[in-house]
Amino acid sequence: MSDKGAVLLTGATGGFGGEFARVLEQEGYRLLLHGRDHVRMQLTLDMLKNPKSHRVFIHELSARKGVEELLAGIADENLVGLVNNAGYGVWGGFEKKEGVAQIDVMRTDLIAPTTLSHALLPKLKRAQGFIINVSSLAGEAPLPYMSTYAAAKAGLTFWSEALRFELRGKVRVVTLAPGPSPTGFRRISGAPVGKGSFFSTPIPLIIATAIACLHQGGGYCVPGWRHRLLWLIIKLTPRSCLLAMMARYLK
Repeated sequence: MSDKGAVLLTGATGGFGGEFARVLEQEGYRLLLHGRDHVRMQLTLDMLKNPKSHRVFIHELSARKGVEELLAGIADENLVGLVNNAGYGVWGGFEKKEGVAQIDVMRTDLIAPTTLSHALLPKLKRAQGFIINVSSLAGEAPLPYMSTYAAAKAGLTFWSEALRFELRGKVRVVTLAPGPSPTGFRRISGAPVGKGSFFSTPIPLIIATAIACLHQGGGYCVPGWRHRLLWLIIKLTPRSCLLAMMARYLK
């Protein structure tokens, strides 16, 4: 296995995390795999060719202490990349869901990525490395019944794009903005099980598109024609109509 340097991958135990781990290892990177669950982390390790070459960190990113402990654990590493992939949502009316759960979404999906990126930027700049921020098309429109998730992803997208402009020529930044995909997001968020979606796009295609964007120097990345079509619909639909449509769909 070639060693192009170490990459911190958050949320490596589910969703896009396993595929990111597989592809980045294939690309020759040594992985610092973050997750919240030892059992699910083992599933990720089992799909890798050289699991003993990588390091594992179990921390809760919704807690400031967890972020600090993760940073302390990788302090001796010379990072070349950071993939801010950890994230989740809480489904339901805002007033009916526990406040702590709603704030934890913001902490995990927005505060943790910005905190990690700020702390690790000196290393990433020295390595002329990269950051991949996993946002969502949910950040392109308000989502009734998923309000804090959409707010966090909107913040992540706008911060990531501003960061990309500031760091051009120093650190490559990819803002990955997928739509529906078979990640188990509905189950984790507590949303009712749906019949699937015309816009659903396979995980391998999403991750491959993100890596291709990285190789091209970074950028705002909407993967697959179905997600690009959804992005176009969001942009062209008046907000009042979009709110009503999304409320019916999510309620």
